[in-house]
Amino acid sequence: MSFDSAALVNFATMTESDIIFKLSGLRRTYTVGSEQVHALDGVDLTIQDREFIAVVGTSGSGKSTLMHVLGFMDSPTAGRMEFESKDVTGINGADRADLRASRIGFVFQSFNLLPRLSVVDNVLLPLTYSRSAVSNKRELGMAALERVGMAHRSSHTPNQLSGGERQRVAIARALINQPRLILADEPTGNLDTKNRGLIMELFASLLEEGITLAIVTHDEEVAAYANRRIRMEDGKVVEDSKS
Repeated sequence: MSFDSAALVNFATMTESDIIFKLSGLRRTYTVGSEQVHALDGVDLTIQDREFIAVVGTSGSGKSTLMHVLGFMDSPTAGRMEFESKDVTGINGADRADLRASRIGFVFQSFNLLPRLSVVDNVLLPLTYSRSAVSNKRELGMAALERVGMAHRSSHTPNQLSGGERQRVAIARALINQPRLILADEPTGNLDTKNRGLIMELFASLLEEGITLAIVTHDEEVAAYANRRIRMEDGKVVEDSKS
């Protein structure tokens, strides 16, 4: 499957083609022993360009499952899922992997950096899984590090960095494939107050580059940076509000 980049437009002129995700009656059910657990229970959701979304809810509310489905790390059990106006509900594992590698960036609470690789080599890892040949990988890696203010630490290893610096490197890695959407799971959970604010300001600045952001968080101060809040309970969206 081929997924072409859509043109970025202002909110005032948004059309159907500017919708990144459209979920209709989406369900994800797991079997645990003899019980059926409805992690997602009929979710209807639309995500458009340049939105900054905070997904909030208690443990077990379905917010992490939602992020896994949006990131093509999991598949829905029922319902319909469209990505860039294409039905991707039942795509195979290879197509999901292709979309993960080319269209989605990921940032995690624990950074997920490989300790034996240099900072720049960690940033370049997503290109390893891309089907597109890239000739100037190191230049792209350095440009991504420059974007997050970490180019001067490119030859260091993760254990030589502070928590805030590691998360900046993780964000650079998420940017390397020029994704349309970045998904972040508790990206400030391991950071102090100062670094939490710096990371969230960095995330907010990415909107100016046409990147859409969706962050899972339990922290209300972090959620306040977003311009849209989605609250989940028992696998359902119970609040969807914009500020």
